[in-house]
Amino acid sequence: MARSAPAGTRYRAGHRLDPQSPVLRLWHKAKQLGTWDPRSLDFRRDAAHWQERTEREQDATLRLLALFLGGEESVALDLVPLIWAVAREGRLEEEMFLAAFLWEEAKHVEAFHRFLDEVTGEPGDLGRYFTPSYQRLFGEELPRAMGQLLADPSPPAQAEASVTYHMFVEGVLAETGYHAFFEALTRQGLFPGLREMITLVQRDESRHIAYGVHLLSRLVAEHGDPVWAAIERRMHELLPLAHGLIVESLSPYGDDIPYGLDLQTYLTIAQQQFERRYRRIERARRQTLAEIDQLALEGEEL
Repeated sequence: MARSAPAGTRYRAGHRLDPQSPVLRLWHKAKQLGTWDPRSLDFRRDAAHWQERTEREQDATLRLLALFLGGEESVALDLVPLIWAVAREGRLEEEMFLAAFLWEEAKHVEAFHRFLDEVTGEPGDLGRYFTPSYQRLFGEELPRAMGQLLADPSPPAQAEASVTYHMFVEGVLAETGYHAFFEALTRQGLFPGLREMITLVQRDESRHIAYGVHLLSRLVAEHGDPVWAAIERRMHELLPLAHGLIVESLSPYGDDIPYGLDLQTYLTIAQQQFERRYRRIERARRQTLAEIDQLALEGEEL
């Protein structure tokens, strides 16, 4: 005999997961690609490379790791209000993906902590590397934009939160930082375990950014100009802050940044990421939700 659903259940009789949902596709990718274990990373050669680095190189390594780890901890801590907002709207496929999203961010935190503990030893208070722009973005702008969803889960508020979280923290700053640092380490054949870790983190982050682009495109297609105005305003508010964060983080090393890192390369990549996502989301003003979903299912990069 079939059991009846408990009184007050939110189960929707007859509801089926949408196999054509781009977000469900991201959920499937998360199951396939996101199950790596930070404990399986091999940092033995990294520990030897660390001992061979100069004091200046060690300082630059700690600086970048501090910024990465601080960012990963922040996004892990601040994601829950968005999960609540989409769950409140009954968007089951999105809630499923965001559950994997949060789990992946927690793994990134574990992985960076493990590298710092096992390779660099006791690095001291890494907060010494947090510049004014970094503290403002991660200490004020991100938690405010995400936290306000608990009181105001409206489409413009969701858009402001997603621009802050997905477009800037992940899509401009993290993606730029990981790419440039990975390329520099690869050129010099350094820290193979860290490079493997960054590859895995970037693969996860690509899904997170794809979700953000889809979320913002959906909000624009569904709600029009009020959402687009919120997106445009927030993007232009945060672009100077992102630029300042990059400059402040690398300027202590002058024109000779360790590992051959180059400030202008960072700034160029960040600007390119911003412009590409800006154009992609702006197109949603002229598209239906069905068209946005179809392009995603056809493999258009999000």
